[in-house]
Amino acid sequence: MSHYPALRLRRTRAAAWSRRLHAETVLTPADLIWPLFIAPGAGVEEPIASLTGVSRWSVDLIVARAREAADLGIPCLALFPNTPHDLRTDDGREALNPDNLMCRAIRAIKDAVPHIGLLTDVALDPYTAHGHDGLVDDAGYVLNDDTAEMLVGQALNQARAGADIIAPSDMMDGRVGRIRAALEDEGHVNVQIMAYAAKYASAFYGPFRDAVGSRGLLKGDKKTYQMDPANALEALREVALDLDEGADSVMVKPGLAYLDIVQRVKERFEVPVFAYQVSGEYAMIEAAAAAGAGDRDALVLETLMAFKRAGCSGVLTYHAAHAARLLAA
Repeated sequence: MSHYPALRLRRTRAAAWSRRLHAETVLTPADLIWPLFIAPGAGVEEPIASLTGVSRWSVDLIVARAREAADLGIPCLALFPNTPHDLRTDDGREALNPDNLMCRAIRAIKDAVPHIGLLTDVALDPYTAHGHDGLVDDAGYVLNDDTAEMLVGQALNQARAGADIIAPSDMMDGRVGRIRAALEDEGHVNVQIMAYAAKYASAFYGPFRDAVGSRGLLKGDKKTYQMDPANALEALREVALDLDEGADSVMVKPGLAYLDIVQRVKERFEVPVFAYQVSGEYAMIEAAAAAGAGDRDALVLETLMAFKRAGCSGVLTYHAAHAARLLAA
């Protein structure tokens, strides 16, 4: 009788304890960043129709979400404001208001849960009447350098309020260096920059635009500043520039359709790489689960594990609280 080769790869899979012991990738709540949407008013919870299970929260109620995150072991929140339409202007000047929704939320959370990290979005699209991430000229083209100057002011405004991580998501050239220099000059030496270094002009962002109230405002598209989904080498050039300008970490956005970019960035630069499991990806998982096409809990954990396996230090995900509960079970 012939003997089977000495190595049977199924041996280490035969028992649950052994599978845990041999796991090459580990996912914990400490790998998660929870994006939250801020609404005006008080006592407000506004469910977002295109993001099942996700709401906008007024400043007073978003504090409870911060406490929930801390209790679940989630180390960081990402904040996005739904600016009232009467405060949206072509120049996005509400971004510079020290009492805007973002800054009020930062201060309230830091007062109540000082040990949780706060990542704040730096881009003008939640504040502009035209829905673009920057200032536009008469032809509708987004102006790079003028926008970058506004972003510096926005970043300083958030840092003064208590932000821990500034996350420029606008894709303007050179903005990371300008923001880093301004933070240093004002003494915010420990405020991190997580650059949206490879942010693609993606079809997966639709529900997010509902969440921040910019759906229907956008004139044209964002293809002159967000990346072409066809390009990978360009992503490496973008990452290199942002690191040279002082980024502490970089982000790839969206996530699942761009895991090849995550892996290439991690292997090339050996720096902290994050990915954003964006609103469209979240919505697809929820829709699949609702249709009976897959088990929701298993889909959530498997996709998050895929981000870690590809090289992510952490993942921004609307499933953060749910995933943290699953991981604690």
